[in-house]
Amino acid sequence: MYLAGFIQRGDKDMSEAVLKLENITKIFRLGLLGKTTIKAVDRVNLDIVKGEILGVLGESGSGKSTIAKLILKIYEPTHGRILFKGKDIRIFKGSRGLKNYYMHVQGVFQDPYASFNPRRRVLSTLIDTVKNYYPKLLKEDLEKIIVSSLEKVGLNIRDVMGRYPHEFSGGQLQRLSIARALLVNPEVIIADEPVSMVDASTRIDILNIFIDLKDKEGKTLVIIGHDLGLTRYVSDRVVVLYRGQVVEEGIADILSEPAHPYTKMLAESIPRIDKIWGSKIQYGVGSIELGAKGVGCVFADRCPHRLDICIKKEPEYVDIGKSRVKCWLYTSK
Repeated sequence: MYLAGFIQRGDKDMSEAVLKLENITKIFRLGLLGKTTIKAVDRVNLDIVKGEILGVLGESGSGKSTIAKLILKIYEPTHGRILFKGKDIRIFKGSRGLKNYYMHVQGVFQDPYASFNPRRRVLSTLIDTVKNYYPKLLKEDLEKIIVSSLEKVGLNIRDVMGRYPHEFSGGQLQRLSIARALLVNPEVIIADEPVSMVDASTRIDILNIFIDLKDKEGKTLVIIGHDLGLTRYVSDRVVVLYRGQVVEEGIADILSEPAHPYTKMLAESIPRIDKIWGSKIQYGVGSIELGAKGVGCVFADRCPHRLDICIKKEPEYVDIGKSRVKCWLYTSK
């Protein structure tokens, strides 16, 4: 897969892919007879490199969360395969196989309030999580794991003793969600919109936790979001999705100088205090038909730079230096 040059926060080797998505497609069938189909993910090829933070960016419906759930084995791909350290993750099945996989790959989800049973104290949930994976662990070792995980997210055990989920703020509860994922010391953390339901004042604090996990512990993280600024802040590398396809991929700086018209649209949609807000470029509303039929570029019906070939033939990926981009503007006709 394409791996652009990296902006590294440290000197760690970033050449080893711990997860690989190979031609992944996910199709959902709707309706009583399943005749209506939605292609949520469309032939995605992606390397997730050991020790990096990969940002996955796109608007609602672009396939971001579906990719997260595919990696976390909540969904199974319709086509293609996902490899963890060279092994097809379909081999991890049954309670024992899934437990083995989740000791290496953990998820943090959008809604921290849905991540905990409201009728149970948070500390009890953390204790049960450790016992589930390490049933023979001594009590003192169990306590050390919990204390260590809480410290990594800026909390201590006194903060959680005797308290229920509703007694925490959204930011605190999301920290606890991260701490719970850390209890099994996973190599990879998939965070799906981890700050979208957190107060704006605490979003950077949550993202800094992820940066510390990468810098200090060598964790590999996939952080899914729709906020371009926050994605650029936290990521080493960025993948931009539109209608299930990767349209641009490269180092995080591509968000400052995007190449694909869709990435440019995302960048121009952010209000700035140093200019009058409002793009002079007009983007179409779009239709689900063009890309869904597999003809032409998936962004062609919205693109202000559309060429005749864009609605007739699907573009290939082109390496333009900082990124690879799927667009006829960069491809010889």
